[in-house]
Amino acid sequence: MPTATRLFDLASLQYAIAPDFPMFSFKKDNEWVKVSNTEFIERVNKTSKGLIALGVQPGEKVALISENRIEWNVLDFAIQQIGAVVVAIYPNISTSDYTYIFNHAEIRNCIVSSKKLYTKISAIQGDCPQLRAIYSLDKENDLNHWEDFVAKGVIIPDETLDQLRGGIQTDTLASIIYTSGTTGNPKGVMLSHRNLLADTLSSEYSFPVERGDRALSFLPVCHAYERVFQYVYMYKGLTIFFAQSMDTIGEDFKSVKPHIFSAVPRVLEKVYEKILAKGEQLTGLKRKLFFWSLSLGEQYKLAGRSWWYDFQLSIARKLVFSKWRDALGGDIKGIASGSAALQEKLIRLYMAAGIPIYEGYGLTEAGPCIAVNCYKRGMKIGTVGLPLIHIEVKLAADGEILTKGENNMIGYYKNPEATAEVIKDGWLYTGDIGQWVDGKFLKIIDRKKEMFKTSGGKYIVPQQIESKLVESSFIEQAMVIGEARKFPAALIVPNYNKLLEWSKGTFPTLTNLSKQDFLNSPELKQKIESELKRINQNFGAWEQIKKFAIVPNEMTVETGDLTPTLKMKRKVILQKYELEIEEIYKI
Repeated sequence: MPTATRLFDLASLQYAIAPDFPMFSFKKDNEWVKVSNTEFIERVNKTSKGLIALGVQPGEKVALISENRIEWNVLDFAIQQIGAVVVAIYPNISTSDYTYIFNHAEIRNCIVSSKKLYTKISAIQGDCPQLRAIYSLDKENDLNHWEDFVAKGVIIPDETLDQLRGGIQTDTLASIIYTSGTTGNPKGVMLSHRNLLADTLSSEYSFPVERGDRALSFLPVCHAYERVFQYVYMYKGLTIFFAQSMDTIGEDFKSVKPHIFSAVPRVLEKVYEKILAKGEQLTGLKRKLFFWSLSLGEQYKLAGRSWWYDFQLSIARKLVFSKWRDALGGDIKGIASGSAALQEKLIRLYMAAGIPIYEGYGLTEAGPCIAVNCYKRGMKIGTVGLPLIHIEVKLAADGEILTKGENNMIGYYKNPEATAEVIKDGWLYTGDIGQWVDGKFLKIIDRKKEMFKTSGGKYIVPQQIESKLVESSFIEQAMVIGEARKFPAALIVPNYNKLLEWSKGTFPTLTNLSKQDFLNSPELKQKIESELKRINQNFGAWEQIKKFAIVPNEMTVETGDLTPTLKMKRKVILQKYELEIEEIYKI
């Protein structure tokens, strides 16, 4: 198969193989609309000409702010093939972050998906002196519509586009992705065509799919994770279906029947929680069978299972776990999980259900994928698998993960100092602490900067403890604290619905309380304490959670507690709950 040297070549490769095959599909008027390889390329070229007519120059940064939809992908390639740079931005960041990014990247033209985003960006236009125009993908009477400049491209001859496209080299800057750091201004990660293609071609071998399969996309494509996955889907000749929204995801699974999709742990946790909630409602034999299957699934091993275990598992799969597969469409070949650690218990349960989990690891600066568990090359539950082909990984003396390959970023935009801090002698210093398991599988311990010492000089690795805490069905979220304090403690977001169910059989009077009074009740705190006592047995005395504070509301992107990739903004949370934390450590 011919190889691509620029990202937009991926579309041309598929066109040469199967011009009429649907590359994308989206729902309109309750029907799935298919977009063929031919149609997609025609739309890309037409849009490129429109951008040229608009005056967009090679090297110019164009902001693209949108949820997943066909227009995002059209614009992605259209901007790239005239030598301009795609600045892919999350639709749900703060106005201050938008202002910073627009000024830092010197954005002149911005394309947004909706009137809501159009209004949001218009409000900061006065603080962004270089921002010339905003265009909307949705057609509204009072908004500049992107088709307005696309239509003007009819005057641009094919030769002009061909000349610009021909000048794009594999090392040309393709995109800047601003990482949403847990503190400070975001940094602009510069990724060339070479970087993103190298990661695409290193990743594709691990994908358990074949030409003609279906992929469902719902994670933000502006993030390098989902974006590279879409490039892989294109390379392998899949049809990419866009989920309508997270509210309709269940319906989309049943309708699309995907063979593969990518997810973050929170999505897979919520799927499990819904299944568990249905199981809780069962009675009699069905209930016993359900929880017997869960118990069996939690013991799942990749190898070394007894014939008796496999016999029982076959029964559980037929009677219980088959419904899990059906809920995901019934044809799933694999789910890629990344961005954060997925609970081992859930990995075993999904795999026991016959749903392979491909847990991996990476970061935007690495293009982004670095390692993955996959059946072709090797899997080990509790690790993020083997380094991808063509990517080198080693551990520094302090355990920091270092990686080298053509996937590594060019550097941070306008920030050579920060670039020099993380790229040394061709090695990217990830900031993550890892260890080798069985000499070849990579295990992530924690973020280097998130490790802390207690006042007694003991190191605490919060992520390990947090992963165990949220394995409890009564704990929704947890953040471990205690830097320079006598002992580690935790901020805990309880699973309100689960605790409410528990109280019905144990303390029925609690169900009459308001949510606030319920969460503050001594009985609930005692329940959480009993969960902590059980979980603490997994850790050394210095690591055990001694005290906790209840956080009544879920930490989300919207509340400002999580980054768009659902990582905790630890400094923000520490500041937000300063009074509660002081109460924990009050003598």
